[in-house]
Amino acid sequence: MKKIVDTRGLTCPQPVILTRQALIDSEVDEVVTIVDNVTALENVSKLARSMQLTASVDEKAGQFYISILKDESVMDDLNIAQSGNANATILITSNVMGRGNDTLGGILMKSFMYTLTQMEGAFRVLIFMNSGVLLTTEGSEVLEYIRSLEERHIEVLSCGTCLDYYHLSDKLRVGSVTNMFTITEKLMEAHRLITL
Repeated sequence: MKKIVDTRGLTCPQPVILTRQALIDSEVDEVVTIVDNVTALENVSKLARSMQLTASVDEKAGQFYISILKDESVMDDLNIAQSGNANATILITSNVMGRGNDTLGGILMKSFMYTLTQMEGAFRVLIFMNSGVLLTTEGSEVLEYIRSLEERHIEVLSCGTCLDYYHLSDKLRVGSVTNMFTITEKLMEAHRLITL
């Protein structure tokens, strides 16, 4: 079955996420993603390459139609590889992503947290330290994303010392308070560690 994914007007990372969701549908054998900008074209094309799938592009009046053919053997290998990543832990040490402009860093972090909600089975623990605890407390713009992850049985932990330091101990709104011993234990147990 062919599936059309119209992502015109959507911003990063939605074209990639929606394309990936269509590709992992076992009933779909071809996905045609429509994008309206070069950045989305490049990102969706990179997704296809990263999944070792064949993609072709047709441009019509400034719109790009990216046709991706599925290869079931490649998809089986991808599913096996993804299941091996399920014991990953993500350590978030800041409320912004990257260095430079904090406003941009906040936008990037929000986009990252949304993207995590679309990564089914990719990790099992999310740890917040230092100013990262600002993301799990009252007033955070990403609370709904983190709650969504917790509802899917992702363990969400915030450093108690960090909450105390920022005077946020009574403002934790998602997950639970933890200590350095438990954090160290979780980091040591992780088969894969991602640090931001």
